[in-house]
Amino acid sequence: MAGTFILRARTGRAFHLRRGATLRITNTFGSQVVDTWAFKADDIAEFMSMEHTRVHSSTASPVKGTIFRSNRRSPMLDFVEDTSPGVHDWFFAACDQSRYEMLGSEAAHDNCSDNLKQAMREIGHSITHVPCPLNLFENAPLLAGDTAIHPPVSRPGDFVAFTALADLIICLSACPQDMADTNGTGREPRDVDVEVT
Repeated sequence: MAGTFILRARTGRAFHLRRGATLRITNTFGSQVVDTWAFKADDIAEFMSMEHTRVHSSTASPVKGTIFRSNRRSPMLDFVEDTSPGVHDWFFAACDQSRYEMLGSEAAHDNCSDNLKQAMREIGHSITHVPCPLNLFENAPLLAGDTAIHPPVSRPGDFVAFTALADLIICLSACPQDMADTNGTGREPRDVDVEVT
């Protein structure tokens, strides 16, 4: 895939990213968290793993220069550019229906876990396990001893970019969280811009 698209608020999308291609995600309004997954295109049992990436990283959080690795420790994505203040999360699980029920929702609620499963189904893959995502722009300073999620510090137009180090399937979810400050104090999920070159 090459080109641009708008990832609509509350939705997910999966697409192929060839080795050597660059993925750029722009936080159009500055406040939107984007859950991000990667799977090997020829074997989705191999997926980007935050646990395995952290073991091989020299930083406490994802930064430009981080090589994201798979559950088999092979390199998948190179974090090549970040114009934001650099606050991203690689510890928190994706939101799911149970999370929203715990927050008081009595009805079905859009969530990143279901967005991942649906997006993967749409391109012909059925998955049951939801790996821990890379939560772009999420402000969750766990290593500072704070277990809360705070509003993002990214600004409108800030972007991150990654280079694919293998043939991948990428899945992105514009987090639907509207019951906490994950997507800003206005609690309004927003669109983001995505470009593949």
